[in-house]
Amino acid sequence: MNRLATKLGKINFNNPITVASGTFGLECANFYNINKLGAIVTKTITPEEKIGNPTPRIYETECGLLNSIGLQNPGIDEFLKYHVKEYKNFSAPLLVSFSASTIDEFAEMLIKLEKIDYIKGYEVNVSCPNVENEGLAFGIDAKIVYELTKRLSKLTEKELIIKLSPNVTDIVSIAKAAEEGGASSVALINTLLGMAIDWKTGKSMIKRGVAGYSGTAVKPVALQMVYKVYQALSIPILAMGGIQNYKDCLEFIYAGASMLSIGTAQFCDPCLPIKIINDLHNHFTQNNINISDIKGKVWGID
Repeated sequence: MNRLATKLGKINFNNPITVASGTFGLECANFYNINKLGAIVTKTITPEEKIGNPTPRIYETECGLLNSIGLQNPGIDEFLKYHVKEYKNFSAPLLVSFSASTIDEFAEMLIKLEKIDYIKGYEVNVSCPNVENEGLAFGIDAKIVYELTKRLSKLTEKELIIKLSPNVTDIVSIAKAAEEGGASSVALINTLLGMAIDWKTGKSMIKRGVAGYSGTAVKPVALQMVYKVYQALSIPILAMGGIQNYKDCLEFIYAGASMLSIGTAQFCDPCLPIKIINDLHNHFTQNNINISDIKGKVWGID
């Protein structure tokens, strides 16, 4: 019996552990067998090449990490021509993260990605600026999330994950819009907003000022959002945000997560995803339980 087996929408996975987009590279194969991952998630791809934001664009805070990378990537055509083939021979399911500035661009990218049969699904990053909506992020408007998801869901039979931003007033309404639009799962949370300032000089520690904040301190925020979304939706959740060990993973499963993504903590320990898989296996075996036995079973709440 595989006690770690789980399902996210349309895909069955050997275990619930994957890696957060932008925090993992195939160089990790030098440290462990990445086929043991539940899934592989690529860095976010965009319609055109992005060179990224000016430095400094990463800063370690007391309880996490600020990043303002700016979605540096080679662009969709370069990715498909030279890079996607690097994933072909790995058995772990491949999920491609992608983002764009208009609904048409999202659709055009998905049509191109659909030509690659070993891509098993997509993580749609809706945190980028929407040029059709005065530069506001797609993910802060439920109506736009619905329209985008509806358009994309008609173009694929593969797993369609909408990655939600936590920088909204009501994440449940955004998640519902994704579900109603045809998403087969949602991912949450993306980074919070944060900044850091040198107290001696007043200088911003990040060139662009405001950055994405991830790491240990965001876990309580992520946990409550996963809990709220699980209560409101019928589609499964890929959870992320401050996961450091298998105990954190168990908290997210109790809150309602079907899969879990390890992100910032990999910068401290590249082998952490495999360690967590092994620790979860030992925990479930020792307690004679499966993921389904505890998923969404948090208790003690009035």
